Amino acid sequence: MASVRHSEVPRRRADAERNIAAILDASRELFGKGVNPSMNEIARAAGVGRVTLYGHFPSREVLLKAVVERAIAETNEALDVLGLDAEAADEALAQIIKTSWPILDRYRRLRLVALAELGPERLRRHHDRVLQRMERLIARGRDDRVFRTDLPRDWLVATLYAVLHAAADEVDTGRLPAAKASDVLTATVLSLLRPPAAAAPYTVKA
Repeated sequence: MASVRHSEVPRRRADAERNIAAILDASRELFGKGVNPSMNEIARAAGVGRVTLYGHFPSREVLLKAVVERAIAETNEALDVLGLDAEAADEALAQIIKTSWPILDRYRRLRLVALAELGPERLRRHHDRVLQRMERLIARGRDDRVFRTDLPRDWLVATLYAVLHAAADEVDTGRLPAAKASDVLTATVLSLLRPPAAAAPYTVKA
């Protein structure tokens, strides 16, 4: 039996990486249109055979999860380079929204497919790292009295998460122009998080 030459191993690895990238790119494009492509359609769009596709992604669910994880990784990478620890919490949050909204907008229809196929709870778990980042920022803002402390931190994080995706839904239906969404989001989120006026705030019972 002929041995595999040493040079063939890195070449095969490079071919596999190119195929995976092509599959994920094609999947993002198709899922991003808000449609439910078959695995055959994805393979054709990626320029690979069914055997290659299933060799890397044995099911449609595995592939969809990989596309979601790639989108979240892209968001995290964009946020990692901001270096906002020295900024006031409200200013840091405004920068995060400005940076992350274009990515969310690009993937907003993918989210609809993922919600339908993976479910809201599993999709939320994929966002754990992003949510943890927001938890730390909101906690810092509460410590600095920049953000309100009369409501539970987890509720504020959940509200922020919901508002971000509500904006994506509004853009998808055409009720909110995508070009204005970042500013609308920033104003809305900061108004929700900033301490309420001193006059007669509503108190949540323990």
